[in-house]
Amino acid sequence: MKVENQTQVGVFLHAWQIIEKDSTIPVDEKKAILRLIKVLVEAAESSPYPREINNQIKTFTQEIISKHALLTLVKQQADELDALKSLSLNLTSSLDLQTVLDAVVTEAMRLVNKAEAAHIFLYSHEKLEFGASLNVQGVKNKPFAPPRPEGLTHSVVKYGRQIIVEEIASHPLYKNFPYDWIGSIVGSPLKFKNSIVGVMNLSRSIAGAFSKAELRLVGLLADQAAVAVYNASLHKQVTDLANTDSVTGLPNRRALDERLQEEMRYAKKMNSMFSIVMMDVDGFKGVNDVYGHAVGDEVLNSLFNYLAENMRTTDFLARYGGDELTLVIRDAGQEAAEIVTLKILELMKAYDFPYPGTKKIQLGISAGIAVYPLHSRSAGDLLRAADMALYQSKKHNRGLFTVANGVTAPLNPISLNPQE
Repeated sequence: MKVENQTQVGVFLHAWQIIEKDSTIPVDEKKAILRLIKVLVEAAESSPYPREINNQIKTFTQEIISKHALLTLVKQQADELDALKSLSLNLTSSLDLQTVLDAVVTEAMRLVNKAEAAHIFLYSHEKLEFGASLNVQGVKNKPFAPPRPEGLTHSVVKYGRQIIVEEIASHPLYKNFPYDWIGSIVGSPLKFKNSIVGVMNLSRSIAGAFSKAELRLVGLLADQAAVAVYNASLHKQVTDLANTDSVTGLPNRRALDERLQEEMRYAKKMNSMFSIVMMDVDGFKGVNDVYGHAVGDEVLNSLFNYLAENMRTTDFLARYGGDELTLVIRDAGQEAAEIVTLKILELMKAYDFPYPGTKKIQLGISAGIAVYPLHSRSAGDLLRAADMALYQSKKHNRGLFTVANGVTAPLNPISLNPQE
């Protein structure tokens, strides 16, 4: 009987070893299986026919392990199909590039145990550019430092394949790394039609190997993300072309209308103001008359981009049509708009175009200012108010600016010289 009991214990230990090594079995399920095997062992100990019962236990144990492995595989594949369905729905629901990138990093954080952070770099024209990020604390799109030439992201692009780092602290890719990072990370190329459109990196707070299921899901996400990023990027390019003036490369009237709607929403939400400055180039007709429209287009391109380069990144400068410009200044009331407009008038004094002939044509700017909500609460009326103020400047005070009529302010030509 003692020998039989030892055999039964051996069966139990053997089953435990098999189950313990299977990382796909959740802890609670492992315990349930072992309890079942233990019951069978205890039944064998009380049986008058221990040898026969022992053989049955071996058979039952192997069947339990085998069937559980099959059920685990089926469950795992079902989970992967569910995840793939979720990825497809989330990544194809929008053509906005940033929305797609945010969806990718959100899905990535759900795929692996102990996920720490996910981030994406877009790859175009042999350059990597930050796209999106999300960490376990919920912080979104905090820009990362540019990828190191010898680091993980560049290596994924260079070799065009997934790279797995099981221990960041000791891996050659993180030699001389400026941060004291621990854990593990996997970098995956986002490939579309054999071209890399980005790199997705997913880090964990723990070191060690990723499971086959995790890597399979990360691969599925990378494949789906590549298609979604490519389509969103293509849509952005087409949209940018539709919203870009062909002569100057600045935003056009369509883009201006969209920006005004955005500014209206922002101002209402933040209870803030914004200003519009309508501008017209003085003396431009002489350029076309003397040098022709081809040179005139070159002048517009040069002048408008010269002004754009001297604007704040939060401001928006668009070609309104012909030789007219419109500037949208966020979080700016009348005083701030006047300061910016005076700066533009000063910039005009320093502008010089290399005309092909000997005749130099001096250009200037006349402007009209309108402020939301002082002069109007609708985008269309605000544009009209600024345009009417510009008309007054062109008619009575060329080279200066005029503030639109408002509840407290009449049309008021402003001179560059405060003493005038």
